[in-house]
Amino acid sequence: MKVSSLLGGKMVETISPESTLKELTQALSALRIGALVVSTDGHKIQGIVSERDVVQAIPLNFHKLSELHVRDIMTVQVTTSTPDSTVDEIMNLMTEKKIRHVPIVDKEGNLVSIISIGDVVKYQISELSVERNALIDYVKSAG
Repeated sequence: MKVSSLLGGKMVETISPESTLKELTQALSALRIGALVVSTDGHKIQGIVSERDVVQAIPLNFHKLSELHVRDIMTVQVTTSTPDSTVDEIMNLMTEKKIRHVPIVDKEGNLVSIISIGDVVKYQISELSVERNALIDYVKSAG
């Protein structure tokens, strides 16, 4: 199945690289999400910043947390994918790169959406349920 089938109007939240660590953590908490795409215009990706980035920044910068900005802790080399990728490809990419969020971009590299590990798990559970029900129906019809 293509990633495009999972997007269905899903909004992608962004944050400016100039935002403070406090603004970042407030946004993650308020939106109840684990990562934000870093972009000044909502189209071009400058980075991605996750809860993991925040946690990893704390021990190294504990004495200056109030001075940190998103640009100081974000991941600059962002792994992206396209709507034409398959869910299996995204799942393999997440496993290989040990990431939980993959921004989805169009042919020009503009931000379209984002896929999280939760989206992939939800899809996999749905697929397993369909297969399970088909097997139950098959077994019932054979008897």
